[in-house]
Formats: sequence, structure tokens, C-alpha cells
Amino acid sequence: MKPIRCLITAGPTREHLDPVRFLSNPSSGKMGYALAAAAAAAGWRVDLVSGPVALPAPKGIKVRRVETAAEMLAAVEKLFPHCDVLLMAAAVSDFRPKKVFAHKVKKNRAGLVVQFEPTADILKKVAARKRPGQLVVGFAAETRHVEAYARRKLKEKNLDYIVANRVGRAGAGFESDNNAVILIARDGTRAAFGPAKKTELARQLITHLQIQMQGKEITPVGPLPSDPPFLKTIFKLTKSRDWRLEKSNRR
Repeated sequence: MKPIRCLITAGPTREHLDPVRFLSNPSSGKMGYALAAAAAAAGWRVDLVSGPVALPAPKGIKVRRVETAAEMLAAVEKLFPHCDVLLMAAAVSDFRPKKVFAHKVKKNRAGLVVQFEPTADILKKVAARKRPGQLVVGFAAETRHVEAYARRKLKEKNLDYIVANRVGRAGAGFESDNNAVILIARDGTRAAFGPAKKTELARQLITHLQIQMQGKEITPVGPLPSDPPFLKTIFKLTKSRDWRLEKSNRR
């Protein structure tokens, strides 16, 4: 069987005000890089487009490094026609300064008023061009109304799935090694994953997507041995191939 070709984006983007200052966010790229490693381990062909992060390239995966939202858009548009699934895990800056200064703005201009404009909506642009059978998976990092905002984004951007998580709290989300997410499908079904290590969440998400794309009855494996007992989970695959998560509190 032809291997699945996957395009993954990871990390933040930076929108410069001047050569030394920029607008960005705390994304570490850990989730996107974990997804890339998990996809490669599953036998997928992986293209990884990464914003500026302090992570080594996953073994055997070529990383295309970008800085701005415009650069990420150009890289994604080039690779998207050739992929079977897009996992848009990058935290792309929504805004950029209208004016970029050629030299460092000095402190005596602290009263400077900076105007912003929206960056390109990469996910919406490419999802509008997806071909039959091609999956587009978005990510929604929210501080409130997480599931409601994610469902709206899923519909407005013509996505097949969206992975939603809450950010702005200690021990999960941006910069953390751990997270908890909700996977929402186009048909409205949902499944909760975690809390767990991002590497484990990535493996579970890739397994789920592989089942959806190939229609293969794959038995999902359990948590990594290093996970504490209270994180252990049992996954069941229903007839409709939706995940159902049951907590197991075995001690």
C-alpha cells in the first residue's frame, strides 16, 4: 500500500517590528515535532515546516525552516498538493505590524503607536483547495470557550478535524511537555485525549488518523511505560470508527 504522505507545521511565527523586535507567541513546537516523529514511526512520508524553535529535527525528516506567516504560507502552498493529510499544528501569528522599521527603534520613541494588519489565513486558504480524500486537520489553542471556538473554526475553515486545547495554564499547552486535547470531527463527534505527554498524544492522534484514512482495523497500543498509572487509558474503536476514551484508574 502506498504510504501516507503527511505535511505538518510546527512552532510559532515571528512578525518583525524592526530588526530586533517581533510579535510572536510561546509555542515551543513540541507538539508538531512529536506528530512528525509519530507519523514517521508509523511509516508515513513526512514534510515538516517549522517556525523558529529550539528543537533538533526528528530523525529522518527534512525540516523546512521559516520565520514569518508569509514564509510559512509559501512553504505550505508548495507542499500541500502532494500530501494526503495536513496537520496544521503551528501557532501562526494572527497579526503583523503594518510598518516594519529598517533599523532598531530607539527607546526615546516609547510613545510610538504601532498599527497591525492580519496575516494570511494559511489554513483557510489551503483547505479551500483540498481534493477528495485529502484530510485537513487544524489546531485551536484557546484560553476560554475552547470547544465552542474550535467548532466554529472547524466549520468556517472547511476542516475535517480540529484538535482543541486550553492554553495559558501551568503544566499544559505552550512550552510544556504535557497536554490534554479534544479531537472534533466534521460530523460533530468528539474524543478527549490526555492529560499525557505530547509524544504520547501525537502517537494516539496519528493512529486515529491512519484508521480513518486507510480503513484499517488497527488495535491502538496503550500508554508508554513511563506514564504514571493514573494516566493509563483504554481505547475502543466503535463500529463507526470513532474513538471512545475510557479512564482506567488502575493502581
